[in-house]
This record gives sequence, structure tokens and C-alpha cells, in this order.
Amino acid sequence: MNYNKYLKHVFVCTNQRSLDRGSQDCASCGGNELRLQLVKLVNKHGLKGKVRINKAGCLDVCEKGPAMVIYPDEYWYLNIKDDNIETIFTQSIMNNEIVNELIATTREFDEIKRIRLK
Repeated sequence: MNYNKYLKHVFVCTNQRSLDRGSQDCASCGGNELRLQLVKLVNKHGLKGKVRINKAGCLDVCEKGPAMVIYPDEYWYLNIKDDNIETIFTQSIMNNEIVNELIATTREFDEIKRIRLK
């Protein structure tokens, strides 16, 4: 028997790199603020204890941050903006639907690999 404590478990990258690294990180792109917006929506909709919004260390997609992944669905969203949060929350967290125009694609993950090879 498989037991899931939460209906949804959301990890929002809040990783912060040292300034001398020279590469982007999700904290400097707004990851912390995006996570707090999601926490407020969980509380507003009475989902505390059912949906968990966690800070995540590096999700290994810094080039396309800020990033989040929603389990158990494994929906990955990259380059999230403030105005995407309500849509992602409503469609993916509350209604188990992919936000097609925002979901990460194989092309984006391939692009990250190409960037790293330079």
C-alpha cells in the first residue's frame, strides 16, 4: 500500500550561489518570493496539510530558473514569473492539469545541456 502524506508536494528552487560563481541561481531570480506566493495560496484555499510548498536546493536547471516541480505528477515549470503562479496553482495544484504554455519541454532540458557544454 502506497501512502502519500500530501496530495501535492511542490518544490520551488530557492538555491543561492556565491557571487563568484558567475552563473544564475533561482534565489536571485525570485524563487523565494514565488514560493511565498504559493504558500499564501495554499493557506487562502484551506489546503494546509494537504499541499506542501517546500524550499528546494538546486534542481539543476539554473539556466532556466526560477524552477519548480510538483509531485506526484512530476510537472516541471521553468523560468516562472509572478503572473504564472496563480495559473500554475489553479490548474496544476488544484486541478491536476498541465499548464501547456508553461510546462518544461524536452527542448528546454536539451538547451540546458547545450549551454553547459560551452
